[in-house]
Amino acid sequence: MARPSAPTSLESLRQSNRLRVMALLQQLGHASRADIVRHSGLSRTTVSSLVGELITEGLVVERVDWGRRVPSPEGGRPATLLTLDPSSGAFLGIDFGHASVRVVLVDRSGEMLGDDVEERDVDGHASESLETAVRMADALLERAELGHERVIGAGVAVSAPLRSGASPVLASARIFSQWAGIDIEESIASRFGCPVHIGNDANLGGLAESTFGIARGADNVLYVMLSAGVGLGLWLRGELFTGETGTAGELGHVVVDPDGHICRCGNRGCLETVAGAGALTSALGYARGSDVHLSELLQLAGESDPGAVRLLTDAGRAVGQVLAGVCSVLDPALIVIGGELAAVGDILATGIRELIERDTSPTAGRSYEVVCGDLGPRAAAVGAAALAMDSESRQMLRPGGRVAPV
Repeated sequence: MARPSAPTSLESLRQSNRLRVMALLQQLGHASRADIVRHSGLSRTTVSSLVGELITEGLVVERVDWGRRVPSPEGGRPATLLTLDPSSGAFLGIDFGHASVRVVLVDRSGEMLGDDVEERDVDGHASESLETAVRMADALLERAELGHERVIGAGVAVSAPLRSGASPVLASARIFSQWAGIDIEESIASRFGCPVHIGNDANLGGLAESTFGIARGADNVLYVMLSAGVGLGLWLRGELFTGETGTAGELGHVVVDPDGHICRCGNRGCLETVAGAGALTSALGYARGSDVHLSELLQLAGESDPGAVRLLTDAGRAVGQVLAGVCSVLDPALIVIGGELAAVGDILATGIRELIERDTSPTAGRSYEVVCGDLGPRAAAVGAAALAMDSESRQMLRPGGRVAPV
């Protein structure tokens, strides 16, 4: 019996171009045909033909009913936006914070399908926290009427530095001893049968704001995560920068007061001991003579309580003091403040701006823009989902890349 003929080079090229179009839609969320031409380098005729095929096959849909039409570059009628078919699957984003687990579910077009958070001692109870995340993810999938087979990929954010490699590992076992030896990726992958990717929460918060939030379109962004810990996500030249070993951005463990309090890392006077949520609630509790929770601190700040405002302003100045050096070296276009403490808004940002302005070189010839993020405490979980989406699109572009079943 004759062997089937091998695909021609023309067929292979067309398949490669199809995957390129789908990967771009995965990365951009939604785009016009003109956007695809501009980003892919393909001809207008080729893009039109490929998009027509993908629409016919149900892989791509035209979104003319969602109120987000964009003007055509040539003028005239608005261009219709395209997305991957949202019903073709979804991505999970899981954020293991120090004191909470958050899970989000997004479809292929980047639209949020579900979001849930549960407080618990994540640092001290690894196995229980993993089970909590799985239970929450199952509940979100059930509400969205999606089975495990519709999960294309999952991302996981952890509040710890990660050493890079084929399978990233926690770099601070002495701090997160309960998580030592636990394969987070395998634990999640075995439950949902999909690829799982792991990243540092501050890095993924920056990815989220750069993909879906206030930093969208900016190439050089510093994302400062202020929650229980203090982290820095570096978005440079449109790419996430993690350093030689994957541990870049440990802003919270820069020493700002050599005679200060002992940090959980073992050093003294780290930024986290001054600007972390635990340090702030402890200081305000001492002043008020009773325990103060983070939600109470945020409420008092919103009511312009003098003690809360002074505490947060000083914390912002400490963060700004460290960021000034980073700005002098990297010259970012934008500084985004995220995490739970970003809810206080300009109270914190004012102190940060003040010290950056004071301590950066005037030769820069400009002021650095400091803004609070759009995604708040959801940023790391959304960024984890974005990591899974980005990994899927990169897989599409590899030789022999795959398309998740529809």
